[in-house]
Amino acid sequence: MEYPVGEVARIAGVTVRTLHHYDEIGLLSPSGRTGAGYRRYDDADLERLQQILFYRELGFPLEEINAIVDDPESNPTEHLRRQHELLTGRIHRLREMVTAIEFAMEAKKVGIQLTPEERFEVFGDFDPDEHAAEAEQRWGDTDAYRESNRRAGQYSKDDWLRNKAENAEWGRRFVALMDTGAPADSPAAMALAEEHRQLISRWFYECTYEIHTGLADMYLADPRFTAYYENIAPGMTAYLCGAIHANAITRA
Repeated sequence: MEYPVGEVARIAGVTVRTLHHYDEIGLLSPSGRTGAGYRRYDDADLERLQQILFYRELGFPLEEINAIVDDPESNPTEHLRRQHELLTGRIHRLREMVTAIEFAMEAKKVGIQLTPEERFEVFGDFDPDEHAAEAEQRWGDTDAYRESNRRAGQYSKDDWLRNKAENAEWGRRFVALMDTGAPADSPAAMALAEEHRQLISRWFYECTYEIHTGLADMYLADPRFTAYYENIAPGMTAYLCGAIHANAITRA
């Protein structure tokens, strides 16, 4: 069986653009083409795509996934065994997080004064209190954390909606630049990285270049942040990290 790219996107629950990106970086190149040059995927391609999506869900960067699925020493059974182990570990971690979240719900909130309806309108499925305990443990003794909490507690629903709109508009322009093929250390990419830093400073705390590069490294290291940016556009996390580091070096 052979499948056109649109059918594969529908079956896998991804976008056609994602499949094009996977092809461009050599992660998943279709086995065939029509006479007009359109991509055609066979069953082996779909099996590889399934493996890729398993590892993406687990937070692996695309470069590492490429190395894993191309490993000549592994096989489909080995992939499934490894993914089973990783998912089992994630389930255990999620259970621990649920316990921590339930405790945090009974403790002091971060101070965002919105009704449940307003919180959903502003944040969608993301709950800003969900990782309150973890954030306080990691950064609670820093001036940035205290300043962020202070400002967040003063924002109204309209403030949060404006913040959401500004970030979304920045994200659209950042993805548009990625699509042009401009390198991450190009002047345009660095300008958008600087704008990203200034958004943080304007809304939450003074984000120095040192803090900004630390955040960039966390975006790559923490699967939750990686997933957030990769859901906006495949490859965005590494591109943003590169632009932030290049901008910091240039400005320094």
